[in-house]
Amino acid sequence: MSVARCEVSELPLDVAAHEQAVLSSGGGAHVVFCGVVRDNDHGRSVVELEYEAHPGAAEALTEIATEFAARPDVHHVAVSHRVGVLKIGDVALVAAISTAHRGEAFAICAELVDEVKRRTPIWKRQVFDDGSDEWVNCP
Repeated sequence: MSVARCEVSELPLDVAAHEQAVLSSGGGAHVVFCGVVRDNDHGRSVVELEYEAHPGAAEALTEIATEFAARPDVHHVAVSHRVGVLKIGDVALVAAISTAHRGEAFAICAELVDEVKRRTPIWKRQVFDDGSDEWVNCP
């Protein structure tokens, strides 16, 4: 039905605003996913992440959100990705979906997150506690 919210932002993401954006009287289920910066990756201690976006990242994210909103079982979509330097515990990605039933809401939200990660040109640099770093999902 609609893309209620969609952005690539350097500002902290408002999880509650994403949830509020997908609420509808026809939606019996809404699911919100938050991708949060964790303090480890493959046994190494992470101290921060930096996300860098291609200039076309916002357009790609909007395209994905629009595709999901066009599905007949989806009421509303809200999805945003943060860029810049993030600390442990910061929210890097928020995806929210409303549908009529919980099973489809969970499944569609998971699919939305996977599509965002696959198609949105945003790359992650992990900084480890030993001072080393690595780029992840970077072409």
